[in-house]
Amino acid sequence: MLDVQGLTVGYGPSAVVRDLSLHVDAGEVVALLGPNGAGKTTVLRTIAGLLAPSAGSVLFRGHPVRQGQTDQLAGRGIGFVPDDRGVFFQLTVSENLRLSRRRRGSAVTLEEVLEHFPQLRPLMSRKAGLLSGGEQQMLGIARALLSDPLFLMIDEMSLGLAPIIADRMIRVVRELARERQMAVLLVEQHVALALSHADRAYVLSHGNATFDGRADTLKNDTTGLLEASYLGVMSSSAPSSLSAEVEDSDDGNVAFDDCQ
Repeated sequence: MLDVQGLTVGYGPSAVVRDLSLHVDAGEVVALLGPNGAGKTTVLRTIAGLLAPSAGSVLFRGHPVRQGQTDQLAGRGIGFVPDDRGVFFQLTVSENLRLSRRRRGSAVTLEEVLEHFPQLRPLMSRKAGLLSGGEQQMLGIARALLSDPLFLMIDEMSLGLAPIIADRMIRVVRELARERQMAVLLVEQHVALALSHADRAYVLSHGNATFDGRADTLKNDTTGLLEASYLGVMSSSAPSSLSAEVEDSDDGNVAFDDCQ
């Protein structure tokens, strides 16, 4: 579905991501992990056609993705939920959802999406700007699902959500990925949450991939690879457990929780 090869991209002369290769297949949920500033959002923005790579290629269903083709990519089936939730604050929940239908006869109906996100039902006439952060996140993901994407990117799904709500939402995405063979690339700072539901994972550190493999392999890792990537120290002396807890905060810190 998505194939990224040798991607180098950044802002101005500085490369944020270097020589990254990754792929996401139909029906698969892939987690893109790493500390704040590792380049995760830059990767998503490049795939979405918002940034031009200085080297490498991005192919969606065998066709190249180029900067400035955002509308075309949406029509071809790429959905993107940015970390600012991607909703129109001055429009109501109902209006936001109506704008998201990609085509008539879409396989995903409004009723189906509301079944997955019942908290939105009593809020249909409320402006999105008056919703809580968690409600806005639900609306952003609901909007993306209503566009009937073949490939969906979500940047920081759990941001601003209570753990039980975040878990419920990622379960919905996981279920829809299987049912509709939708490919999903998930950027998430809540490591345990991501690894519990992803099929595979990539870990970025300082713009370079330090891990590429099955999510359960990383979840059960005893070498300290994941913690070393977040701490910026790749060595055999890294902690041997992923059980350390680091509180999530608005400054981008990560929560490891207990991944085992």
